[in-house]
This record gives sequence, structure tokens and C-alpha cells, in this order.
Amino acid sequence: MNKRIRSYESDAFAVEFDIKRCIHAEECVKGLPAVFDPGRRPWVDPDAAPASELRQVIERCPSGALEYRRKDGGEEGVGPTQNTVRVSPAGPLFVSGRLRLVLPSGETVRESRAALCRCGHSDNKPFCDNSHVAEGFNDAGVLIENRMSDGGAHKETVLEIRVTNNGPALLRGPMELRTADGTTTPGGATALCRCGASGTKPFCDGSHKTRGFEG
Repeated sequence: MNKRIRSYESDAFAVEFDIKRCIHAEECVKGLPAVFDPGRRPWVDPDAAPASELRQVIERCPSGALEYRRKDGGEEGVGPTQNTVRVSPAGPLFVSGRLRLVLPSGETVRESRAALCRCGHSDNKPFCDNSHVAEGFNDAGVLIENRMSDGGAHKETVLEIRVTNNGPALLRGPMELRTADGTTTPGGATALCRCGASGTKPFCDGSHKTRGFEG
């Protein structure tokens, strides 16, 4: 998992920016243009807004590229309270909540927000890097069939996302799947396509095997 972190600090706040995770959703620029200005160097000025406003806008970053750290002992925020998986049309899977990402290497990463590649072409797998745009990935982001199961009883509230080697993302834990047409489907376990070739998107149908997907 590649990272390229830059830190922008004030006396009260530190804003950390992972360039490799940014997909230019622009929630930060639209939310607080005085703080986040791509035409300025440095482009992040943590002193330009109250800490409470800065925290709220950073928590809207869907890719998790922006994170914050309080230096003054103030409230850190609770983050998303529900585990959700949002399927964007012709784009990534936006996941948020109490997430535990397990990579093929065995590395475990705690997350609250992430944009996961589902076109199969990202150079920063399992994260999206906007390759779906150049590759012309085309999927409406709606359900053809439901392949969610209840997953049995869950003793914890964390959603585990286990990224398999050259295969799907295996999700287990309480979650709600939200598709582009507004459909919401609760569940507790499923396998989501990462190769971009499944005929039952967003779910895996085994196409990664015949396609020779690597990731």
C-alpha cells in the first residue's frame, strides 16, 4: 500500500494529506476554500478556519486522503457511526464507518473512510486512483442480483475488508450497501469485485480467474 503523506500544522491542528489516496472529490475545496486552495503553496492553511469546521470538512473526504490530529487536547470527533458501502456509477466503492482493512500481505489498517478500486486498473490497489476515467470503466452502480448474506451474528461493530491476492474484497461485519439508484441493502458478508469484469457487479462472480487479474 503506497503512501505519500504531507503534513500541514498549526498550533492546534495537524492536517495530514495522502497524495496517493486523493481522487479529487473536492469536498475540502468546496467546503473550506480559505483552508484548501490548490492554487496556493502550501495549499492547506489550518489557521484559516476554526478547528471544529476544519474537522467537519475533513471528515467529508470520501477517499480518506485527508486526516486530522488535534494538538490542543480538543475533541477529536467520532467519525461515521454506520458502516456503509456506496457504489458509485462508473467509479469506486466508497466505504465508511469502523473499518478494518486487511491487505494480502497481512498488514492490517484501521480506517474510517476509503475509496476502493473496482475497475481493476488502479496503480494504488486496493485504493482508487481515478484510473477508471482513463480506462473508460462503465457500470451503472446498481444491483443485478443480491449476493449479500447476513453473515451470522456479529460480536463487534467493525466491518472487516479482507483484500484477497488477485481476487475480490471479502467483507464481513454489519454494513449497508447503497447503490447509485438509491437502493439500500443491509447485510453482514459478501464478496465484492475488484477486477472490473464481473457480470454481477458490484459482487464478484469469479471473473478475475479467467481475466488473469493481478492485484
